[in-house]
Amino acid sequence: MNATIRTAVAADLDAVAPLFDAYRQFYGQPADPARARAFIGERLRRGDAVILLALRDGTAAGFAQLYPLFSSVRTGRIWQLNDLYVAPSARRHGVGRALLAAARDHAAASGALGLQLETQRSNTAAQRLYAAHGWQRDDSSHVYTLTV
Repeated sequence: MNATIRTAVAADLDAVAPLFDAYRQFYGQPADPARARAFIGERLRRGDAVILLALRDGTAAGFAQLYPLFSSVRTGRIWQLNDLYVAPSARRHGVGRALLAAARDHAAASGALGLQLETQRSNTAAQRLYAAHGWQRDDSSHVYTLTV
């Protein structure tokens, strides 16, 4: 595996935005490169997310996006691994594993208690990846959403 993982900066917008657009399409959203670029650009400008960029042979191959959260019960920071995407041409080459390891390393370096993520029940490939790397499914609570 020859993937390099680094934290994305504003100059990486052109590399990350198409991956983010493809990620959104994977989850059933229509292609919208302008929207993807605007969203990722805002995250990079504001610094309200950490975007880990995977490069394979010098080409953008995937990304993970982490958002900071706090646990009142555990009284500490946790990171939400909100997005993880590997370009189809880079799959099965260790890019997803490398991104998960980089996310874990970032959480540890920041003094966080841990990471959490959510994925669709139908995304069994991702579930296998997470389980293979020590992630444990938490069935002790229910997730609720409210659209406003």
